[in-house]
Amino acid sequence: MTTSHSELLQLKNLGMASVNILRAVGINTYADLHRVGAVEAYLRIKARDINVSKVMLYALQGALLNVHWNDLAPEMKLQLVAEAEQGFSGGQAQQAYA
Repeated sequence: MTTSHSELLQLKNLGMASVNILRAVGINTYADLHRVGAVEAYLRIKARDINVSKVMLYALQGALLNVHWNDLAPEMKLQLVAEAEQGFSGGQAQQAYA
C-alpha cells in the first residue's frame, strides 16, 4: 500500500474501493481532494461512468470535514447535489479532466 493510499484511507468515509476510485480520477492525496473539492471529485468520477450514488458525494465532503457523511447538515447535502447537477449540465468535469 502506498503512502497516498494510506493517507486517503485515514479519512472518514473512505475505504479501499473509494480510494481506488479517487486514484482512477487523479486524486491521490488529501491535498488533491482538498484542492479539487468534493463536487469536482464526484463529477470526475461520474464522467468516467463509474457507478456511484450521491452518498459518494456526501462521503467526499465528509472526508474533507472529518465527519461521517450521514452527519452532514441536510442543507449542505442539498447544496452539494445542486452544485453537482449544475456541473453536469455545464459539462464541467469532462472539460476539467479531459
